[in-house]
Amino acid sequence: MPERLGTEELLALDRQHVWHPYGPMPGRQAPLVVDSASGVRLRLAEPAEGRSELVDGMSSWWSAIHGYNHPVLNAAAHRQLERMSHVMFGGLTHEPAVRLAARLVEITPEPLSHVFLADSGSVSVEVAVKMCLQYWRSRGRPAKQRLLTWRGGYHGDTWHPMSVCDPDGGMHELWSGLLPRQVFADAPPPGFEKGLDETYADRLRQLVARHAQELAAVVVEPVVQGAGGMRFHSPGYLRVLREACDEHDVLLVFDEIATGFGRTGELFAAEHAGVGPDVMCVGKALTGGYLTLAATLCSSEVAEGISSGEMPALAHGPTFMGNPLASAVAGASTELLLAQDWRREVNRIEAGLRAGLSGAARLPGVREVRVLGAIGVVQLDHEVDIAAATRAAVREGVWLRPFRDLIYTMPPYVTGDGDLSRVCAAVCAAAKAG
Repeated sequence: MPERLGTEELLALDRQHVWHPYGPMPGRQAPLVVDSASGVRLRLAEPAEGRSELVDGMSSWWSAIHGYNHPVLNAAAHRQLERMSHVMFGGLTHEPAVRLAARLVEITPEPLSHVFLADSGSVSVEVAVKMCLQYWRSRGRPAKQRLLTWRGGYHGDTWHPMSVCDPDGGMHELWSGLLPRQVFADAPPPGFEKGLDETYADRLRQLVARHAQELAAVVVEPVVQGAGGMRFHSPGYLRVLREACDEHDVLLVFDEIATGFGRTGELFAAEHAGVGPDVMCVGKALTGGYLTLAATLCSSEVAEGISSGEMPALAHGPTFMGNPLASAVAGASTELLLAQDWRREVNRIEAGLRAGLSGAARLPGVREVRVLGAIGVVQLDHEVDIAAATRAAVREGVWLRPFRDLIYTMPPYVTGDGDLSRVCAAVCAAAKAG
């Protein structure tokens, strides 16, 4: 095979061999070929809709918060490559992982104090569930093995995370008869600033109480439900869950894989509510989009409960757990974020999204426009024509990835005002076309 493939040859091989996410094999639509990326721009191998480069409105599925080819993250990766790219974590340790774990404990809500480094967000949720189940088994209460969540959620594509995704309208409805049967509350009432619906809050409390003897944990995405529908809810419901879990001896898990590291306007979405979970998952932006890495954090009570049981170890150990290269880049990404006024930048993006998307509410077929932090969502009253909406965005010079009835953007925090205006124009164009 030649060192460099032509675009046509590459696409032919892609169609023949490569299975892309959430798609058939072979794919029905040819993907765009990205040749390189820098800042907030993706450079295409061949122009599409007259565009040779696109502003990335997606942060590569919400992970590339610093943009691409960042000198600080490049330097961190190069330094670590010169030392070691990987070493097993069983029986060994190393500075990048230790530093990262200590920093995560420092910046995440109390009472989180221990860190399990995982391969991906979905795996971190698997680990969180395993922690909760093993905690209660170690405490002599093995009947506590079900999970409670609310509808409209998404927690990943592996087995237990699929079981707490929306069971009807979600991507994993196909497996509903095979997955563990969990307890589902109605989706939280929409609206970040609307305050508590006391009737709904009482139903949450009653559901936790009714199933307390069998519940290991409540698992939710705090404040923003991501891939399940890009819905925002009042932080007050997190306080309701914290109180109910404390009262009825149930663990509380927050999935902050999408919301962590500033995306909602707080460093972690739980901070909007002023509460901390017993277990928390982070990922996506953890490495700034450079490498796959996630983490499951837990309280000392959870860790000590597991470690004092009949099986005094958490039986989970990915081959690439604590990968030094990923840990070094994650540490650099975290420090890069914290060293700048990230809150000002997220607030700037929020203001730009509110202004730029305000006109979308008047477009035919648009049900709602909503913005929170560096998240902008246009919800249609029908399923998006993904191909047409994508072409419309590309014509505007922007990469978006609509799904279901949603056209949304979660841009890198380094997106300038001019590029942000272009992203908003592309969202509106996609809404018109889709």
